[in-house]
Amino acid sequence: MKFATTNNPAAFTPPPSKPKNYFFWQTHQPFFLFGVIWAIVSMVIFILSHKGVVSLTLGENVFHLYSLTFIVLIQFFHGFLFTTYPRFCMSDSISQERYTPIIWLYQIFGLLFFIGTVTSSWVVLMAMVGILLAHFMAFSTLLASYRAGKTPHKSDPFWILIAHTFGIGSNAVLVITYAAELTGTSVSIISFVSPVMVNLFLIFMTFIAAQRMIPFFSHSMEVRAPYFVARIFMLLMVKTLLNLLQLPLVEAAVSMVLAGYLLKEFLRWKLPVFRSSAILWILYLALFWLPLGLFIGATAQVVEAVTHTSFLFAGVHLLVLGFITTVLIGFGTRVTLGHSGQAPHADKLTIALFIWTQVVVLLRFALSVDSAFGGMHTWLFDAAGSGWIVLFSVWTLRYGRILAFGR
Repeated sequence: MKFATTNNPAAFTPPPSKPKNYFFWQTHQPFFLFGVIWAIVSMVIFILSHKGVVSLTLGENVFHLYSLTFIVLIQFFHGFLFTTYPRFCMSDSISQERYTPIIWLYQIFGLLFFIGTVTSSWVVLMAMVGILLAHFMAFSTLLASYRAGKTPHKSDPFWILIAHTFGIGSNAVLVITYAAELTGTSVSIISFVSPVMVNLFLIFMTFIAAQRMIPFFSHSMEVRAPYFVARIFMLLMVKTLLNLLQLPLVEAAVSMVLAGYLLKEFLRWKLPVFRSSAILWILYLALFWLPLGLFIGATAQVVEAVTHTSFLFAGVHLLVLGFITTVLIGFGTRVTLGHSGQAPHADKLTIALFIWTQVVVLLRFALSVDSAFGGMHTWLFDAAGSGWIVLFSVWTLRYGRILAFGR
């Protein structure tokens, strides 16, 4: 299937006149802006907890994974998908009346979650139930758009729904197990849920959007390999199952195969990597972080199994920071500019932010390597966390006014 040049899912031409309530005019605006705000809040609380300044009412790892997945990253997903998904399906745009309640549910219960993490476990549970409700409403909205779609090519929209199914399933499991713990039933489920959340929801969801939009932005007319997305899904599924079965060496082998297949396909697209503007090269960099992160993660797994050391989830963080976060910064910048009627052009500050994103990735990887070799350089943790906060703070200062006011 060639990348279509009609029914452009990336056409960022705004309506001719702006309403008085500009902030909720387009779905991506509130989702993106609230997403970056919660990204900062989440990391600040995580750092303070890790340094013993505040005491959390739930496990630190659970807080980190849950808040980043279901309060931060998911809002970027919804902001992008609520804009483009109807175009993928050739269905009607999602109305403001439908998406506004979802936006407010995420913000109300997101705020309640962060308050509860330092005050009450029951408040946390109430917030998690509310966030699950918002997630379900968002999923239902996408499903309705899928069913109403008139396009004969529903492969990508279908896989987006599959990724969301794993996401909402993981969300529900975390809510149920947390409720069980509060009623006296000891359940340790995070090690089983996290691979599903990371591989089959976060990575797979970002991959589907990237493999569709990045070639389109680049005017690449190369035909995708038959069943490309389906093959990636199956390999990610096998990788996840092997992780759950605690077979790290076999999982590492599958990750290597997956990395090689992705790299081969990406190179076949003949993307103009060295002849593109900054708004595109950051997306190319993000794309190639996927096979690179898988390869380095697999190598770390082998070293861990042989030497009995720990790289502190190096592979996961390379994928979440190198691939997912870089994609979000690139897409977020392009969508914000394009949908406000401005040319999708990266100025010097934006280019600096693109470079800074990679600095944050490398700082987090340095922390993993330092830990594996017995280092006690806690400043690397502080630097990586602070780098994340600086990234989203400066991005908000640069693009927050555009999202909120259109200027």
